[in-house]
Amino acid sequence: MSAKAIREYDGKLLLAHHLLQAPTLAAEKPAAAFVQPATRLAQVNLAHVSTAEPADKIAEAVEAALERAERLNPWLATTKLVAKPDQLIKRRGKSGLLLLNADWAAVKQWIRERAVKEVSVGAISGVLKTFLVEPFVPHPQDVEYYVCIQSHREGDEILFTHEGGIDIGDVDAKALRLAVPIDEPLPAPDRIAAALLADIASATQRDALATFIERLYAVYVDLNFTYLEINPLVVLETADGAQPQVVYLDLAAKLDQTAEFESGDKWARARSDAVVYGTAPQPGAGAGPAMEFPAPFGRELSKEEAYIQELDAKTGASLKLTILNKDGRVWTMVAGGGASVVYSDAIAALGYAGELANYGEYSGAPTETQTYEYAKTILDLMTRTAHPDGKVLIIGGGIANFTNVATTFKGIIRALNEYKQALIATGVRIFVRRAGPNWQEGLRAMRELGETLGIEIRVYGPETHVTAIVPLALGKASAGAVGAGFKDSLAKQIPDSTVDSAPGTPGQGQGQGQGQQAMDVDPLRSGASATPAVPVPPPAPTAAAVEAGASAPWYSPFTANTRAIVYGMQPRAVQGMLDFDYICKRAVPSVACMVYPFGGNHVQKFYWGTKETLLPVFASLAEAARRFPDADVVVNFASCRSVFESTKEMLALKQIRTVAIIAEGVPERHTRKLISLSQKAGVTLIGPATVGGIKPGCFKIGNTGGMMDNIASSKLYRPGSVAYVSKSGGMSNELNNIVARTTDGVYEGVAIGGDRYPGTTFLDHMLRYEADPGCKMLLLLGEVGGGEEYKVAEAVRAGKITKPVVAWCIGTCAGMFETEVQFGHAGALANSDSETAEAKNAAMRAAGIHVPDTFEALPALLNQVYSDLVQTGRIVPRPEPEPPKIPIDYAWAQELGLVRKPASFVSTICDDRGQELLYAGMRISDVFKEDIGIGGVLSLLWFKRRLPAYACKFIEMVLMLTADHGPAVSGAHNTIVTARAGKDLISSLCSGLLTIGDRFGGALDGAAALFAGAYDKGLTPREFVDSMRRQNKLILGIGHKIKSRTNPDLRVTIITEYARQHFPATPILDYARAVEGITTAKKDNLILNVDGAIGVLFVDLLRHSGAFSAEEAEEYARIGTLNGLFVLGRSIGFIGHYLDQKRLKQGLYRHPWDDISYLSPAAMGDDRVQVGAAKIASE
Repeated sequence: MSAKAIREYDGKLLLAHHLLQAPTLAAEKPAAAFVQPATRLAQVNLAHVSTAEPADKIAEAVEAALERAERLNPWLATTKLVAKPDQLIKRRGKSGLLLLNADWAAVKQWIRERAVKEVSVGAISGVLKTFLVEPFVPHPQDVEYYVCIQSHREGDEILFTHEGGIDIGDVDAKALRLAVPIDEPLPAPDRIAAALLADIASATQRDALATFIERLYAVYVDLNFTYLEINPLVVLETADGAQPQVVYLDLAAKLDQTAEFESGDKWARARSDAVVYGTAPQPGAGAGPAMEFPAPFGRELSKEEAYIQELDAKTGASLKLTILNKDGRVWTMVAGGGASVVYSDAIAALGYAGELANYGEYSGAPTETQTYEYAKTILDLMTRTAHPDGKVLIIGGGIANFTNVATTFKGIIRALNEYKQALIATGVRIFVRRAGPNWQEGLRAMRELGETLGIEIRVYGPETHVTAIVPLALGKASAGAVGAGFKDSLAKQIPDSTVDSAPGTPGQGQGQGQGQQAMDVDPLRSGASATPAVPVPPPAPTAAAVEAGASAPWYSPFTANTRAIVYGMQPRAVQGMLDFDYICKRAVPSVACMVYPFGGNHVQKFYWGTKETLLPVFASLAEAARRFPDADVVVNFASCRSVFESTKEMLALKQIRTVAIIAEGVPERHTRKLISLSQKAGVTLIGPATVGGIKPGCFKIGNTGGMMDNIASSKLYRPGSVAYVSKSGGMSNELNNIVARTTDGVYEGVAIGGDRYPGTTFLDHMLRYEADPGCKMLLLLGEVGGGEEYKVAEAVRAGKITKPVVAWCIGTCAGMFETEVQFGHAGALANSDSETAEAKNAAMRAAGIHVPDTFEALPALLNQVYSDLVQTGRIVPRPEPEPPKIPIDYAWAQELGLVRKPASFVSTICDDRGQELLYAGMRISDVFKEDIGIGGVLSLLWFKRRLPAYACKFIEMVLMLTADHGPAVSGAHNTIVTARAGKDLISSLCSGLLTIGDRFGGALDGAAALFAGAYDKGLTPREFVDSMRRQNKLILGIGHKIKSRTNPDLRVTIITEYARQHFPATPILDYARAVEGITTAKKDNLILNVDGAIGVLFVDLLRHSGAFSAEEAEEYARIGTLNGLFVLGRSIGFIGHYLDQKRLKQGLYRHPWDDISYLSPAAMGDDRVQVGAAKIASE
């Protein structure tokens, strides 16, 4: 949602800080004719206190909050005060929630009596937790005024009335208005006074109000308000003739949350302690606390809702959750903003609004982990309480554009498995309907889950109407998807869970013996009793003329020759457009080039069918337009932060006819300015927050229509007769599916975007369709909020639209909820009765538009109207062309399991393909959660299993003991010499590692093999020593240059003592110690050294830990595992030596001469050393 309400406290702080300093919107800034009073606002905030806490703890928290307010605001003790809850409550005075002209003691008592207690305001109940206290301002009633600024599509509107206060009455009827177009300056104060202040007799008050309104509007624009109301606004004149004070006593405001990147610092600065309390700013404290957007009164954010909100803020996907009734029977987990609304509508229409437990959505390609967390949260809430009739979980969604259904279902399946017992205990039944990329695999996995989970799971795909599972889940008859005449010739790809209960099964009407109940309502009832006559269309270029390159008419922005510039590096979207072109048999690709400002000019590789091709990428839009003058469409993938400037540049290009803005979160003021600019330039603006649009057989925008299999199943490769316009991108895919199954297909479809102010409106496109002779029938899918549907109804009533129109407005459930619910789109919120879905459906029906009773009845109504047009000859069905062959990328085919290829590598220890890295099957998050340490990680990556804790500790001890042994040993010496030669870390480390072998550090494997081999052969220690002497071989692992029996190596002592305490058995160690007893009898330093000790102990660990078979233990000892421990540990020391030399800035090392013995051949009396080729040749 973009427009979000803020607390009165925050609204007043914004005005107090920015009122006099915001940049003017007038031609020149007038001098203020008023005085702004000092900021005196005290907040008592108990939002952190729960009603579940003990009464004494609540009372303690209340006293602490009151004490804090008094400490920060000393004026409370000396001033008469006003106190009120600050929780977006309307008409507080009439609800007895306003205390006037009281001292601080009375205010404290008043707050104590109400804090953290539930109150009812009208039909809504909520807990009071936030209070605002401010000075009481005595004033006569005749200086109370009302002022309001609100935004519209074309600009802003200022409302003013000279009669303000609690009994203001009908503002719309009595207020004077001043419209400020979005691209024009605010009028001067004298014109403001003339338009709004005609009823003010006092010149002083009129001047004060005129300049105050100028300042108020400046703040409104600068801080990105979307609504600002002050009632009453009081002007207090002084006896000495000084400028009057203007005081805003009561305030309600909304900010555009999407503009936080632009205005967030300004919002925060006004809320900082330095501004509020006049304290010195803290170093590094930032501008101030971020703006808070509280939930509506009665809709206190639960812990679970806050968690999902936090997840949503951290991802580019969309995750929303609103708990409506925690004890409700019906729970939903729906993908897509528009789809989430139609599912709620369907549940409410069947009389289950009171049992609907939640509203929410997940969309925008969330990862497996994100869907797991989302699903887990819902399942946890759902299974906390039982219901006598059991509970229902509806996992639904429209046809996704690019979200991999199988991937998101993996997260849901993981959560369902985790809550298996709880789901069984609460009697949950699950109904699934989903479609989109890889839907077959996703639904197959969900069906297989149903066979093992122990609860009922029914699964349906795109052959089923999007909400047909709702009546099935609730035990009701489907009201439209199983209607007579629901024509569907498309074969199902996944069979229904049960033969006799499949909603919307293709070709199954009533009376076909499939167990369907007869409908008790007429799903085809409509306000239009007859199809309006179709007038003779205006002359237009023929298809042949368009193909030949003739200019397309105004009503046809997309043709088979349309070429586009794609702004942004979006290879997937571009490839999708090219694939669509290919299956539509276009002569030239629709994508002329790409623009990517962050890189130089280059080319990108794509596919045209099965052949590779290159597309140019330019760093500037101007160059792209110059190089491709035939490109008249721009698909703008710029981010919400940069899309405003880039779109302005596009609108300035004369050749551009259409711009599609894909980005979500574009500030409303930016959008409205772009709308104005596009209208002046004569450019069709689609979006923001849109997937785009599609002209079957001709052109598609970006990811519209989804993957190629969905485009083929909806027959979007050839034109039909039905043109539609929708707000929702996901639901536009659903409309493609519905239209393809009930008519001859889509002629054109546009998703205008879900924001409050889309670039073009429903009516703009409906008028295009009316003028287009190729379009025979119109379809409109509106939604709650706004009033654009009324304009379509008026156009039909006035005869501007004469072709048959079928329409439905989603969001009919909104009026059934006690508290305000923001649906999936920013504009899907009714601000008045006329903006409700029911009112708009009724108005469209009264205008003669075909409106079904429910969304479930829409397919049947479409089929009926289409059949009527066929019967009267207005539509002549064309032969169905041969379905095109669809090229598919190898990577996608592999993901779908359609192809196989021998792998170049095989890896069994790590998997980085999913959302979360796996070490031998263990999630990286679990590695930290279970704190397995570096020894545990090594056990996973080296041995592909979890070793016992003592074994992991032993591994870590080995790494610590072998980390370093001073700078004199060969490996450290080489590392130091290389570092001093100026080489990099990797080169220096490798230089040291290359010295490791049997003579230095690499004796672990050899020692383990010698001792274990002798032990296994049954040789006594004496026999083993004697055999090695006879072979003239050293016993690896025995001997030390410095240490001896009388000066033992403490490293050996540490690990051998640990092993004897924790290992199940140490026979090889015992054997090695016996050998040591023999060797030290000959020479004192022939002790078991650290290499030998580690080697034999690791053999004991492999053989006796129970984690390895005998064959595995032998293999790990043979393949170099033990030396790997030394290499890993000693790398720590080598790196340390490298860093030490670099810190000390040591120069190039040169070995001293006096440490080298120079022996010449002559001195040795040996003439066999040959120097020079001449002497060699002379022999």
